[in-house]
Amino acid sequence: MSKNAAGVRTGGEQALALYQALRAAPGTPLAEAARALQLTDAERDRARAELTGLGLVDATSPAPRVIAPDVALLGLLRHERDRLESRLAETSRAHTALETLAGPFLRARTEPDSEVEVEIVDDPARIRRELADLTKTARDSVHTMATGSVRREEMALELDRDRERVARGIRVEAMYSHRVGQVPEMDQHLAARTAIGAEIRLSPVVPMNMVLADESFALLPTDPRDPGSPAILARGPGLVRAYRALYAYCWRAATPYGHREPDAHDGHGLTEQQRAALRMLASGIKDEQVARNLGVSLRTVSRLISEVMQELGAASRFEAGVKAARLGLLDGENGPDDLGGPGHTA
Repeated sequence: MSKNAAGVRTGGEQALALYQALRAAPGTPLAEAARALQLTDAERDRARAELTGLGLVDATSPAPRVIAPDVALLGLLRHERDRLESRLAETSRAHTALETLAGPFLRARTEPDSEVEVEIVDDPARIRRELADLTKTARDSVHTMATGSVRREEMALELDRDRERVARGIRVEAMYSHRVGQVPEMDQHLAARTAIGAEIRLSPVVPMNMVLADESFALLPTDPRDPGSPAILARGPGLVRAYRALYAYCWRAATPYGHREPDAHDGHGLTEQQRAALRMLASGIKDEQVARNLGVSLRTVSRLISEVMQELGAASRFEAGVKAARLGLLDGENGPDDLGGPGHTA
């Protein structure tokens, strides 16, 4: 590892130093900026790859185009949105294929022990009746995943169903997104369900609303992107087992409610002064200017940045900036969805 004049030690700090040098002197060839920082060829290539991957530098020409952090963040968010939309489209196509199979082929009932019934239900009252009946008809387990919060008026009913099911020895599992778990009222509801005996997990992404019972009942929307769309009601193990496999995959990737990973730093513990220093540094302002803007000493700025890195679980200033961008700490990202969002409750 090189020991250069800028004091660069880690790969992240080298990338940050190269980015700042390119921003300070637009049009400078990347190789020239790297030589000025006394980076080796290998360090230069790693730093360029990191900056390119984060969308902060367009290195397709000798004189790279430097992209502002907020613009790069929007690009990352667009990429993530496109990726999720692609996954949802694939799921929708799978639903269409399943409906096709369920119609002319599965209804033929050529194998009596693999009988499958599939119907499209667009009556909300019918859906509620089917879900209520699960409390009486389920024998072994009830599994649910929901993209939104439970409606306030349905929370007490859901707790009553949990009590009755657990009392009968039925395993109750429910999966929600991390954002739903951040809503205070919803957090209390999940704690109450856990206290009753339901197993709750939180996941970064919940692909659709889904309710499964034993290996014989499945309820899910015809369009995963529209939770209010008509529902697919499937009975029989032929299809339900496939949905159980999808649920099991998502369940293994989720985190048990109440459990926090050691590195789950969300930045919520930052003070306003620390946030202000973080935003200024992320925009490329030097420590001296940060100190003047905040009316503090350079030593205080160094302490603030050290505290920010510790809160975010970052090993370098550059990593802290990237994590802060992803957590929405640089652009005032909105909080969790309000209660009352779409989602079936079982």
